Amino acid sequence: MALNLEQKKAIVAEVAEVASGAYSAIAAEYRGLSVGEMTELRAQARSNGVYIRVIKNSLARRAMEGTDFACMAEGMTGPLVMAFSQEDPGAAARVIKDFAKGHDKLVVRLVSVGGKLLAPSDIEALAKMPTYEQAISILMGTMKAPIQKLASTLNEVPGKLVRTIAAVRDAKEAA
Repeated sequence: MALNLEQKKAIVAEVAEVASGAYSAIAAEYRGLSVGEMTELRAQARSNGVYIRVIKNSLARRAMEGTDFACMAEGMTGPLVMAFSQEDPGAAARVIKDFAKGHDKLVVRLVSVGGKLLAPSDIEALAKMPTYEQAISILMGTMKAPIQKLASTLNEVPGKLVRTIAAVRDAKEAA
């Protein structure tokens, strides 16, 4: 079913709004996937805060003009599904990478983060990026380590004194 001009404008506006607030974008070729598999991919994306959309390449190019993902325009060829990370930069990469493990017909074509076009193989590094909560816990652990080390060092002085006195006492009792 062909879209009329108003429907096309609505799609472009929707995707442009999502792209302007997204952290990263992934374009993957989905040729050969069944409707059920695409539904499964959409469900996984929804549960992970990823906006996913199959859109004509010409409309996608127009939607991404003026956003950080304009660099992807030249590489948009063939049937592509667009995935935008809305909560953390690695969310779309994790969803697409995990889904592609079980479905070899889903092939990553374009990866973009912060206005830079990356190689499709860089999806691995992007997928390994920590989530916001994980990054905060890593930061807190790093900040806590010196204080914890200082406390254990300061506690070691009286502990050593107590062990020395106990050793002297045991030596006198044995003698």
